[in-house]
Amino acid sequence: MSDLPRKAVTRTARLAALPLGIAGRATLGFGKRIGGRSAEVVTAELQQATADQLFKVLGELKGGAMKFGQVLSVFEAALPEEIAGPYRAALTKLQDAAPPMPAATVHAALAERLGEDWRSNFLSFDDKPAAAASIGQVHRAVWHDGREVAVKVQYPGAGDALLSDLTQLSRVAWLLGPLIPGLDIKPLISELRERVSEELDYELEAQAQRRHAEEFADDPDITVPRVVAQTDQVLVTEWLDGVPLAEVIANGTERERDRAGQLLARFLFAGPSRTGLLHADPHPGNFRLIKDGRTASDWRLGVLDFGTVDRLPEGLPTPIGYALRMALAGDATGVLDMLREEGFVKPSIELDPDAVLEYLLPIIEPATVETFHFTRGWMRSQAARIADPRSPAYNLGKQLNLPPAYLLIHRVTLSTIGVLCQLSAKAPFRAEMLEWLPGFAEETTAAQTLAEVLEEG
Repeated sequence: MSDLPRKAVTRTARLAALPLGIAGRATLGFGKRIGGRSAEVVTAELQQATADQLFKVLGELKGGAMKFGQVLSVFEAALPEEIAGPYRAALTKLQDAAPPMPAATVHAALAERLGEDWRSNFLSFDDKPAAAASIGQVHRAVWHDGREVAVKVQYPGAGDALLSDLTQLSRVAWLLGPLIPGLDIKPLISELRERVSEELDYELEAQAQRRHAEEFADDPDITVPRVVAQTDQVLVTEWLDGVPLAEVIANGTERERDRAGQLLARFLFAGPSRTGLLHADPHPGNFRLIKDGRTASDWRLGVLDFGTVDRLPEGLPTPIGYALRMALAGDATGVLDMLREEGFVKPSIELDPDAVLEYLLPIIEPATVETFHFTRGWMRSQAARIADPRSPAYNLGKQLNLPPAYLLIHRVTLSTIGVLCQLSAKAPFRAEMLEWLPGFAEETTAAQTLAEVLEEG
């Protein structure tokens, strides 16, 4: 793979082949079972082959295909464990690695954007990319003043590729949906399409990163690299060392996992409150655990990639905090009224307040205890409860609406929880909400009250 495929017909054909390949393998697997091989062995082989094909196509195409894969990867914790392995190995590869552009293409892009003498900006420039992601790849270099920097170069044709991929993926959403129980794929793809222009605009990304870098400049827990230079398709920022969160997930100690989880939860809630922006791409490839102290409390979270943000000048919406507080206090009528007011329940829909509360309580369990242990098992149980057509939660969930203003907040929150479950982190989610979520801390007697509500139920 030498460059980002630019012809729409080529990319569409590659993506369209996904369901055909999966169907073909299913037919072959059926034949093997008739031939006497065990269903378990055949199923495992099919899942591994499907995962391999998924990674190969999404990764090689980069663009919207890979962006979708990155978003999907954080939800692998919701998969049943017997099939999680193959998809986990394949999808997590999409978080910070893809086949790179050749050096000549990179040099041409830098010459076009920084000038023919672009090398004069650098004391050194590594032609081998340090990371290759959905719409651009990152090279390590040394800026002319001696600072180590990351140089992000956008793939030629990235805009057309993003739109083409996401259009095609929406047509096969029915196939991809079952990969993650309880996740509605079509709205997810639609939301990604709406963010395409922002993702491609490095000026907007630079503005968002500068705002975060300024706000967290002296923070003991969160680190954001400063922007060094920017043009429309090249972004230069300070280099950030640290352990990629994907490595912490795969091989980290309990202490590393818990500290990473604590900091990730803090950034989720503190970021919007302090900057008026919500970092909207929370997959593990965008975070680093910086272990620059002897004790875990000295370790910091490094945050990368501000290409997609939600603009929240007042921080996270206060009604979220109010609704959570009322839910924890057992005020079913108050919760339903708030959901109606914010557009989560359409005027024509009649719901039982107690049923709504019963639907919400298991989901908001992390807000009820001092430290919550996020696990794949817990996330799988929530996904299964919502995705099972026989479950009351499934039927009630189908009647709820997700207002546009909350769409990105909802995805980011679910994605962050997905990463916390991948980390198997014990994190003080409640404490971060009390400090940073507007409306949640008022008159909070939540944990004790919820315990009484659950006991009565």
